[in-house]
Amino acid sequence: MQTKQPSSRTPNSRQPRSETTQIALMEAAEKLIAQHGAHHVTLKNIVIEAGQKNPSALQYHFQNLKGLLDAIHTRRRKQVQTKRAEMIAELERSKQMVKLRDLCELMILPSFLLARSDTKYRNYVMAFSFEIVTSRYSALDAAKKIGGGGESGAQLGTLLREALPHLGDKTYAARMDLAIRTCSAAMGSHFQQKSPMSGPKAEFFLTSVLDALEGMLSAPVSKQTKTASKQL
Repeated sequence: MQTKQPSSRTPNSRQPRSETTQIALMEAAEKLIAQHGAHHVTLKNIVIEAGQKNPSALQYHFQNLKGLLDAIHTRRRKQVQTKRAEMIAELERSKQMVKLRDLCELMILPSFLLARSDTKYRNYVMAFSFEIVTSRYSALDAAKKIGGGGESGAQLGTLLREALPHLGDKTYAARMDLAIRTCSAAMGSHFQQKSPMSGPKAEFFLTSVLDALEGMLSAPVSKQTKTASKQL
């Protein structure tokens, strides 16, 4: 049985029942994983949280937990990539010189703006952001799963590399890995603390993260780091 493709829209009365059920299951999973962690959530928990009377609803729509998680990431990834593409297009229309600060905003603002307008998206960030922070592998590869890829992600990657010519390839990869983990940790913590999404506190949070990212990426490469990179 093939997994049905979910929609990125919010459930409403005009959607087909199957689509509404899929979204309800995905958002229930996001909420429970954000609250308890993926290893402490069962399929039964998700079905009950989604308000489904049929205990096999999740298997019918997604086959298993992996199918459900894949569908969740696909849905949210499209939302992030669309938001980032809109921001890149706006930046291009302005015809202003693109600064590193602008690129740092493209790293964090798409998710933050989605979370500001959709409280359920915050559950998604809380549920999965720390997977990136603690990933044993490349943070960039982990981030692609939850919104870092696609055409807009590739555009951002190209712009960032061009903006940081002082970094060798190895140092650039290391800096980007640290930057992505920093963004993910900051966003996840901000949402878990139920901090404001607008107003002075939210603005202070965003500008502080942007300052940190800009400083991290633009910092000169020390002699020690140059020496160490040659030994890799």
